[in-house]
Amino acid sequence: MRRPLARAAMGPVQVLVVGFEEPAFEGRIMEELERLKDQDVVRLVSLVVVHKHDDGTVERLTASDVSEGEERSGLAAALAGLGEDLEDARADADGDYWYIDDTIPPGSAAAIVVLEHRWAASLREAIGDAGGRPLADAWVHPADLEGAGG
Repeated sequence: MRRPLARAAMGPVQVLVVGFEEPAFEGRIMEELERLKDQDVVRLVSLVVVHKHDDGTVERLTASDVSEGEERSGLAAALAGLGEDLEDARADADGDYWYIDDTIPPGSAAAIVVLEHRWAASLREAIGDAGGRPLADAWVHPADLEGAGG
């Protein structure tokens, strides 16, 4: 039995954290993201660049809400624990959570990007139309593929 979609098909959303020891932002990353956006491969939902000081505090360097007409301002920053007291949020959390700031080494910078993978939206819709539903979802790192003989 087919179930109607509540809204237009959406591709998987990924949080990508990219670290930089000595960032040299010259616009090449944004150019590539724009190219992928123009080809409807990805949609850049939110982006924030942060610096993690040696004492562990995280400071926003630049921020951009680049979603297309949607109100998602600060999504990447919120995921990084900016804009609220991170320790209070951790104290209130029940269960296991991934804290993005834990992945950033002290004394380095990171770009936290929230991407929608538009290329997969029609596949997701076709799976739903066929009565399928996701049971598991994971991104496999290239090094893990190499280690598995792939």
